[in-house]
Parts: sequence; structure tokens; C-alpha cells
Amino acid sequence: MIGQASLDLFERGNKVLVEGVSSASRGPAAFGSAPRYMSHGEGNRLYDVDGQEYIDWMMAFGALPLGHGHPAIVETVTREIARGSHFATALEVEVEVAEILVDLLPHVDKVRFANTGTEACMAAFRLARGHTGRRKIIKFEGHYHGWSDAVLINTMPQPVSILGHPNSPIRIPDSSGILEEAWMDTIVVPWNDIEALERVMAIHGHDTACVVTEGVMSNMGVIPPKDGYLMQMQELCKKYGTLFYLDETVTGFRVAAGGCAELYGLNPDIVTYGKALGGGVPMAAIGGSNEIMSGLEWGKVLHYGTHNGGRLALHICKTMLTTMLDDNQAGFKRMRKLGEKMTAEIQKVFQESGKQKMICQGVSSMFQIFFTEKEEITDYREFCEHVDRIKFRDFAVKLFDKGIYMNPSATLHSLSSIVHTEKDIDVTAKAIAEVVREMDNDI
Repeated sequence: MIGQASLDLFERGNKVLVEGVSSASRGPAAFGSAPRYMSHGEGNRLYDVDGQEYIDWMMAFGALPLGHGHPAIVETVTREIARGSHFATALEVEVEVAEILVDLLPHVDKVRFANTGTEACMAAFRLARGHTGRRKIIKFEGHYHGWSDAVLINTMPQPVSILGHPNSPIRIPDSSGILEEAWMDTIVVPWNDIEALERVMAIHGHDTACVVTEGVMSNMGVIPPKDGYLMQMQELCKKYGTLFYLDETVTGFRVAAGGCAELYGLNPDIVTYGKALGGGVPMAAIGGSNEIMSGLEWGKVLHYGTHNGGRLALHICKTMLTTMLDDNQAGFKRMRKLGEKMTAEIQKVFQESGKQKMICQGVSSMFQIFFTEKEEITDYREFCEHVDRIKFRDFAVKLFDKGIYMNPSATLHSLSSIVHTEKDIDVTAKAIAEVVREMDNDI
């Protein structure tokens, strides 16, 4: 049960914060009631204000590949904060981190640092339009590229009956306050369906600045691309002179050292990073070829920001990258191994369950549980029609009481970090099995 200290904070918070929190994904919209307010984290654990301990599989939505309070990060912050948190000037560490990224990512010649994934995506869309002189953007149903107006459409689960025909999806803004003019040049296409993209490109390809995609659909749990799908998309973009934009905000420095570009052998024209790149603080980046990135020179395509390339954030980023890349990328290999084992163990539990219809899908360090009668979820429409989001929320809340912290939103996912252990996996699998039996008994 949720502790009294969290309930008291929720009551206080509702008087001064919208929903008692600073993002809808942390409040009652996601949790169904009051959230559990956290006090601190250590390694692979979170501790709430009532003193309850949790194995943390959310890891700040994937922003913590090194876990909480990693000694290397603590040492870096302690050393560098005394030397100044932010200057808004050119920095040596800025060059050093960019050199690490360019050396690591074969599809990137230059980078530009930003603060958040949303900001990096906004700059990337502007850069694509500036480079090509074209207006249109093609995005996919269920994919999230930040909360800017032009692309905040068709990112949330909806009743299938209102989505329209898959050959011509109805564009649905996800928020009030978004003017139709903002998304009138954004075209929505079903994902994991190359024929659908071919049809749209035949009509709009020569007017499209970029096709933007997540490498793994990460805004509907974890939905992998079909074999060869992303490569076919990349080739289709070349055919029409459209930029292939791979949004690695979630997957970058997570599914592999080089993200989905490495995992699936891609060579995107534009790529954006966030979350894990910052190692726990706001940090994002846009990357691409010299030709494309030169559009940002002298403000031809404008991208400003007082906190772009923040000094402290860059030092943390450098520490995260060097730690993960050390010993032939041992950190990334460990993270992937643990994530894949967690996925397999969860699926094993579900196969032994008598009544619950559940699956676990994963890619590398990312995994998500779906309550569904289907053997696989392959796209947004299947998610909307066949995934029981309320049952997952109730399942995740029950796990809290057993010391396991997974975000209760079925549209999100869980992640491993280098500080998780095989014992954590065993404990988590046992807790999941107990919750599943409790749910079976309630039927």
C-alpha cells in the first residue's frame, strides 16, 4: 500500500502543482491514484519518502545507464561543480564529448548539443526543412518526437474506430491548444508497413523534407521493427531525395553503443539523442553529415539555447560515455545481456501462467509487458485494439508492494542498467509470478 508520507505530499502538492507533480506521466493519470514520492536512489534501487525500497527498472525513463549515484558520476559532479556549473561559452569538454560521439557514430560528422529530446527534435525538423527547401514531414502512428506542435499528433492510444483507414489515417492532435496550421504539413503513416510508406511517398515524396522514425517503437511499450523494414525505409528516402531522420532519443546509448543505427545497420541523414546521453541530467544532441549539419552555421537554420552544451552536463556525459565504452564497450554489452535475460525470464513466467494472457517484448536493454491475447504486438493499431492498459497499470501497482518499480503506463517500458544484477532479475521474476497468481485468483 502507498505510504502516508506520499499521501500527505500528494495532498500538499495538489495545492501548488498541477496534479501534484511536474509531468502527467508521474501523476494520477499514470498511476490511477496518488504516486509514490521518491526520496533518493542508490545503484539499482529507489527509496520513497515512506522508507520503502524498490528495484528500479524505470531508470528515469532510460536516462540512467549507470544507475543512481554511480561513483564515477558523483566524483565528476563533486569535482566540476566547484569549478562552475555553466558558463554559456565555448568549452574544452564540449569538443571532447563531440569527438567521442563522432568517433563512435559512423553516420555522424558533426554534432550540435541541445537540452532535451524535444528541443533536439524541433531543431532537426527545422534543419531538414532548411536543407531540402521542402515543407512536409512524414511521421508514424504511435511514434513520439517531443511535445512540439508540428508532431504532437497520433502519439497517444485511441479507439481504433476513430483512427480512419490505414491507407489514410485521420490526424488526431494529442492536445488542446495546437493550431491546425502547425501540423497541416505533417503526414501520418502506419509503422512497420513498407507498402503504406511507399504509397504515401509516391504522392508526397518529392515534397517531403524528412521521414522521421523511432528505431524501435518506444512510445507504445517496445515494438521492434520488422526484418529489413528500416533499411527499406532508408532506401525509399534516398529514392525521393528525402532525409532519413532516425530519432534515437530513447534508443541511443541504450540498445547498443551506436543505438538502432548500429543494431540495424543504418546510415541516417539526421539523428537525435537524449535521455541516456545525459547520464541523469538534461542533455541532447543533433548529429549528421557535414553537408547537412552545415545548415546550422551562422544561423542559416537557427538554433539557440542558453543551456545548450551545459558545462556540468557535458562532464557527466563524458563520464557516462567513457565508463560505458571502457573495456571494449563492456557496459553496453552488460546492459544488453541483462535486459535480454529479464525479457526471457518474464516471458517464462507468463508461459507458466494459467489464466492471464500476457507477453513480454524486448529489444536489447528495453522490455515491456503487454496484457493481450495476441502472440505479438507489431504496430500502433494492434496496441490500441489488443493491449489492456488498465490491467497493466493495476499489475504494476501491485508490483510496487513487492519492491519492484516499473512505470505503470503500458505505453512506456522498463530498462536494465549496468548496476542491475542477475539476482535482481530472479527477485523480479519471482515477484511477477506472485502478482500473476494473485490476479489469477481474482478471476
